[in-house]
Amino acid sequence: MSQAKRQPRYRRFTGDARRAMLIEAGMACLARGGIRDFTVDSISAEAGVSRSLIAHHFGSKDGLLAAVYAEMYSSLLSRLGPDEEATIDLAGMIDILAREHLIEDANLNAWLALWGEVQTNPALLAEHRRHYLTYRARVANVIRREAAARGRAVDADRLAVMVIALIDGLWLERGIDPSMLGGAEGREACYQLLEAFVGPLPRASTPVRPYPQKA
Repeated sequence: MSQAKRQPRYRRFTGDARRAMLIEAGMACLARGGIRDFTVDSISAEAGVSRSLIAHHFGSKDGLLAAVYAEMYSSLLSRLGPDEEATIDLAGMIDILAREHLIEDANLNAWLALWGEVQTNPALLAEHRRHYLTYRARVANVIRREAAARGRAVDADRLAVMVIALIDGLWLERGIDPSMLGGAEGREACYQLLEAFVGPLPRASTPVRPYPQKA
């Protein structure tokens, strides 16, 4: 084999690339085995890097856990637009937040593992408070803008709390037993909540099936 065709034994990555690899590996470990699988050994093996890189880039395993939480929240927020002034409408927001792929098993497992640690991990709690407030403000702004356009007076901040609580509940119910609650049913519940305050909203094209009957 010529020198030109010989592949390097190790590939060099930038610091940002290493951080991204570790965050991705941490998310994979949480999705696979919850917080019990979020160990230095598991994460470094998943990323294919030295154990020491976690401390080097994040200070500690808890620092990486906070970074994973921030990345997952940032990914969710990015779906609503680049900033709080994004022009998404209420129907579009519902379609995004209640969409099935956001609550697929791996994604939900990671969220549940993180939520379970929030109260006992100060770094994680700080990330939660920061991102939740941004999330709530983003949802409130969409509600406020559409209500104003319709001439409706609403408490957008309080309504945003209700919408997010409903979305969280729908995610959990879908995660427990998807056969009992489809994505279309979840979206319809959100539509009905918001319509009580802002009036009729356009529906997504996905049909809503009947709710399961008692056995």
